[in-house]
Amino acid sequence: MLSIAIVVLVFVALLIPIVAILVDSPLGRSMARRMEGGGAGVGDLQNLQRKVEVLEGEVEELHRSMGGMKDELQFMQRLIEKPKTPGPSGS
Repeated sequence: MLSIAIVVLVFVALLIPIVAILVDSPLGRSMARRMEGGGAGVGDLQNLQRKVEVLEGEVEELHRSMGGMKDELQFMQRLIEKPKTPGPSGS
C-alpha cells in the first residue's frame, strides 16, 4: 500500500510542472479565454470572413495573372525556338 502512495505522489509531483507549462502556453491562455467567454465574437467572425473573401479574390486574380504570363512565356519560347528562314534575296 505504501508503494502505491509513493507512486501517486511521484506522479502528482511530475504532473504539477507539466500542468504549469501547459497553462502558461498559448494553448492554455486560449482555453482560459474560452472558459471566460471571451472567445471570438460575431464581429470577429465577420471580420475574418471578410478577410477570407478578400484573400480569395486576390488568389483568383493571381491565378489569372499567372495564366496570362504562362501564355506569354509559351509565345516567347515558340519565337525563340522557331528556325530563322532567310528572307528573299535580291540577287
